[in-house]
Amino acid sequence: MPMLDIKNMTLEMETSAGYVKALDKVNLTINTGEIRALVGESGSGKSLIVSAISGAIPPQWRVTADRMSWRGENLLTMSSEDRREIMRRDIAVVFQNPITALDPSATLGEQLEESVPDELVEGTWFWERKRSRRKTAISTVHKVGIKQHKHYLNAYPHQIPTDTGQKFMIAMALVSQPKLLIADDPTRGMETTTKTKVLKLFTQLNQTKSLSILFISHDLLAIASMSHTLTVLYCGQTVESGKMKRVRKRPLHPYTQALLDSAPSFRKDLPPKSTLPTLEGTIPSLQHVPIGCRLGPRCPRAQKDCVVTPAVRRIHDHTYSCHFPLHMEKL
Repeated sequence: MPMLDIKNMTLEMETSAGYVKALDKVNLTINTGEIRALVGESGSGKSLIVSAISGAIPPQWRVTADRMSWRGENLLTMSSEDRREIMRRDIAVVFQNPITALDPSATLGEQLEESVPDELVEGTWFWERKRSRRKTAISTVHKVGIKQHKHYLNAYPHQIPTDTGQKFMIAMALVSQPKLLIADDPTRGMETTTKTKVLKLFTQLNQTKSLSILFISHDLLAIASMSHTLTVLYCGQTVESGKMKRVRKRPLHPYTQALLDSAPSFRKDLPPKSTLPTLEGTIPSLQHVPIGCRLGPRCPRAQKDCVVTPAVRRIHDHTYSCHFPLHMEKL
């Protein structure tokens, strides 16, 4: 049984013109010890999926799903207290903008020590427990590459660089020893050496602690190097999902192929200073999404049938939603 199992999740946002579907029948599963990558253009809805899973959405938004469960428990019907307990202990989230996610009125050390679960704190007396929390906080910030812990633990969020704030968000997520880590572009703005160290830490925790990870990023090279499975999202719809090696070797959806072609790291035959291939047009606004397949107006293989939403098709454990996939005969 998957740890996180989402089937046909739809998120509707309230606007002045009524409700619009920001997410449309999204499917996502994460198993124990799995690193699943979630990729797509900016505005495709990746961060909205994170908000829907964590429950951090405005009350006027509507989330429906055929199935949205955490280890067999329905996330949509459980009480808010039970949902918060799951987010406190089992699921940790690294949000995209660290400065806005941190409390501006408390030092980073206070926020990190507060995140340590009571069951992981040693000692009976309050000074022993405080010392244990401090020791855990220092150890965790060292793991994510922050060496000057005395300076940064006593600082406030507005006093630190953005990349250090991102490291603190990762530390706050890992300090509770979660079963699932949702990392929304966790290495944005980091220098290459620090990025490599953080990604190695994620891989190590996955291998030694069986930590499941939902990894959201635009860095396709990093995704390909550490992820087991891949889900591709476009304009609120999941268009392809499968094993990373299989999808990278033989993508079936035109959008997945376009993403891979746009990454120079995957193009060994690319001449120097040549133009990267791109899809024409831009991702549509939510108020004016195309009917049927939302990629239709930009897709080089689009036909009349694309005005009908494509069904999810499966080849072994590889799923895709396209009327004219790449393995079909040339149109």
